[in-house]
Amino acid sequence: MQVLHPRCCGLDIHKDTVVACLRLASGREAVTEVRTFDTMTTSLIALSEWLADNGCTHVVMEATGVYWKPVWSILSDGEFELVLANAAHVKNVPGRKTDVNDATWLAELVAHGLIRASFVPDIETQELRTLLRTRKQLVREKAGHVQRLQKTLEEANIKLDSAISDVIGKSGRAMIAAMIAGETNPVKLAALADPRIRNSPEKLRQALHGRVRGHHRFLLRLHLQQIDALDAAVVEIDREVDANLASFRTAVELLTSIPGVSALGAQVIASEIGVEMSRFPTAGHLVSWAGLCPKNDESAGKRRSTRLRNGAPWLKTTLVQCAWAGSRKKGSYLQAQFYRLRARRGAKKAICAVAASILAAAYHMLKDGVPYHDLGADHLDRRSKDKQTQRLLKRLADLGYAANLTPLPTAA
Repeated sequence: MQVLHPRCCGLDIHKDTVVACLRLASGREAVTEVRTFDTMTTSLIALSEWLADNGCTHVVMEATGVYWKPVWSILSDGEFELVLANAAHVKNVPGRKTDVNDATWLAELVAHGLIRASFVPDIETQELRTLLRTRKQLVREKAGHVQRLQKTLEEANIKLDSAISDVIGKSGRAMIAAMIAGETNPVKLAALADPRIRNSPEKLRQALHGRVRGHHRFLLRLHLQQIDALDAAVVEIDREVDANLASFRTAVELLTSIPGVSALGAQVIASEIGVEMSRFPTAGHLVSWAGLCPKNDESAGKRRSTRLRNGAPWLKTTLVQCAWAGSRKKGSYLQAQFYRLRARRGAKKAICAVAASILAAAYHMLKDGVPYHDLGADHLDRRSKDKQTQRLLKRLADLGYAANLTPLPTAA
């Protein structure tokens, strides 16, 4: 097999050590040298100097948790072409796994150009991505504490979430705060609710009639404190994101023109895919990278599965949320696409198709620097007029009718 990169190195990275296999090829002969470095900064600098002294041009490493990031950061200061490999794509022969063998195997693969590099964004994009991923984690933690708070109320037989839609809204917090302070009278607790609540005062009083004990008050206070702390942390992250959004502001403004994409959704999309689209040859490559298209699973000419590919989970969940919002935009192409596919394939596959359309639109908008242009609710009908005609004729024939089509005269 042809050697494309005669001077390369494979790194097997762990928390405390990095096993490096330097492969130097001269003609048909190849010499390997293996060294082990610890992951302290001084040792990683020594690794970079060792590779530079030996004229190494390509360095490959696996995406192992967060341990590869400091190694990548230090080696990126050198004159190397860094390649981040998906661990699932570079597995070695089973039963022969050691740190040295893993590093040697990576060096062999990159020498022959057999590794597909994973997408690693620039530093600014990585920082924005980290902030927004942390924000999503905090929001999930808050949702967990809200659920625990509701569980505590249920244990005390307080059916507050059955009477109001938002337990930690203005009315809910006022009533929970009164419970924590020791109030047990359902009439007084119901009087704290906002008059605009849909349920009647009688039903609200019944929902607030329970037995709140001391440990319930302690848990309610604890969960409210955690919720408030998480809300404060989210506000700080939003402030930090806004302060570092200068290079992404134009992209975010473009993306918010897509139906269903909020400012936060646009920030997440920009942080996950970046603003430079030249790394993706086509929109289809980006959709495939995100995991919003069916995987290839075929044997003997039969498709065995049409499940979505594993892709970028942080991006995929955000796009699906945006797709649900976009599918509710009246008179839009996204809504027409959702309804058209839902009738044949179900809501889940339809919403994933809408999410893929949003990402494809984002690709062209960022690549060309143009705002979103809605194709209209009748775009699919206009594009497939002949097919729709044949389908309706076949449907009439199945019902026992013979139809002759006469085109309507066009208006002058």
